Amino acid sequence: MKELDIAIIGSGIGGSLIAALNKKDDLVVFEKDKNLGGCASTFKRFGGYYNAGATTFVGYENNHPIKRIFDKAGLIPDIVESKIAIRTIQNRKIVDRVQNFEEFLSQLNSVYYHKNNRVFWKTIKEIDERFWTLKKVYFAKYGFQAYAKTALFVAELLKEFGFMLFKTADGYINEVLPNISKEYKSFINAQLLITLQTTSKDLSLLAMSLGLAYPFHKVFYPIGGMGQIIEDLLKDVNVSNKEQIISIKKEQNRYRLISTKDEYLASKVILNSAIFESSKLFVDENIKKYYDKFSFSDQSAFVVYVKLNSKEKLLHHYQIILKENIPNCISNSFFISVSDINDEKLSKDGYSITISTHSKAIFWEGLTKDEYEAKKELTQNSIMNEFLNNFENLIITVDSKKNIMELKGQNNTELITIKTYKVSTAKTTIKKPLGEGYITSISLNPQWHPTSKTLKVSAAGYQPIFSPDRTFKYLNINIEHLQHL
Repeated sequence: MKELDIAIIGSGIGGSLIAALNKKDDLVVFEKDKNLGGCASTFKRFGGYYNAGATTFVGYENNHPIKRIFDKAGLIPDIVESKIAIRTIQNRKIVDRVQNFEEFLSQLNSVYYHKNNRVFWKTIKEIDERFWTLKKVYFAKYGFQAYAKTALFVAELLKEFGFMLFKTADGYINEVLPNISKEYKSFINAQLLITLQTTSKDLSLLAMSLGLAYPFHKVFYPIGGMGQIIEDLLKDVNVSNKEQIISIKKEQNRYRLISTKDEYLASKVILNSAIFESSKLFVDENIKKYYDKFSFSDQSAFVVYVKLNSKEKLLHHYQIILKENIPNCISNSFFISVSDINDEKLSKDGYSITISTHSKAIFWEGLTKDEYEAKKELTQNSIMNEFLNNFENLIITVDSKKNIMELKGQNNTELITIKTYKVSTAKTTIKKPLGEGYITSISLNPQWHPTSKTLKVSAAGYQPIFSPDRTFKYLNINIEHLQHL
């Protein structure tokens, strides 16, 4: 049996920060997965790296707790600033969430005009700024001392915000933005789902302000992915990944932990696991009862990972807002995290993209394998269709000299290569295209079919494959620009 000062269960951002701050103690971070970071991990698949979830990193600025914690841990993260925190797209209308208030307000008014926009968003920004100046931020309810510290924090909140503390988010929206349009309300709720995992109907004004105001802070992209920040925090910490804690028993002033690999005796245990799943870890009935108070949340995420073969400059973060909810999801929007073009790890062979939206675990329970795959394909195709739909034009080009077909998306003058396919002939006697040919179908595995007529055409005599008046479909999207090079 090994004795420890601290046992930390879970290597998510909370557990990793605590470990980094206490690395001089005799501690171990236990992580049941191979990758460190939980929802903030970065994983490798098919030779490429992807962020498990969103890559937004906020709060690393002077006079903010995040910066103070990293300074105390002695870590300067490898990050680059995102000048545009997030680009929201709804009905092809764009609003860039930028740090400059007047610039943001100008864009907002051009898309979601309301005479009280300035009042509403200035209040949101000021509440957020005032909150982060508070000195006694604390909330817990497991004992007398915790209740006492929580009471001091509540008293400080009351002193700072007064009766505004009791206002609901929807109440304030209806008060300041009367007759708000459905699209504008959807714009607000889509951002709250990113930051607070819920919408304005379940929030206070204070919570909504903190959730909406993050782009008024400096927003960063972590080089190497969010998982790199976790790995840097735990660089000098004893970490045991692929080791799961299965039982915790209180013995006088210490805790006996049994894992899938060993047994430990720790003076303190810090849980960075889901709180509603923590009860099953403990043998002590009083501790189990405490954790049983927390109800199960079946809210989850549906995530699509994409590799984008492009060298065009993209933003780090986008959000696309739809009219209706995505199939098998509880949201009408999805968040797109894009790797930085200069990130040698994630962008080595093209952009690494994580697309995420909100679902519920209950939607995916009790399904056969075929039912599960069918639902997954429906949801994934719906997201990808909408992703592609936000390009004004989809252009497919074929280069018979290089055996390459490219699917490109165009917005205004910006042309982005979405996917590059290596095409080949269906005839076994011909190793590669020798000239013009024709496309019989467009799929994830396209084939090139040269004809006897086009094989004789000289390089100078290339013609379009299809007449301009014909329309074809790719992933249920109409394609009118089919061009042969």
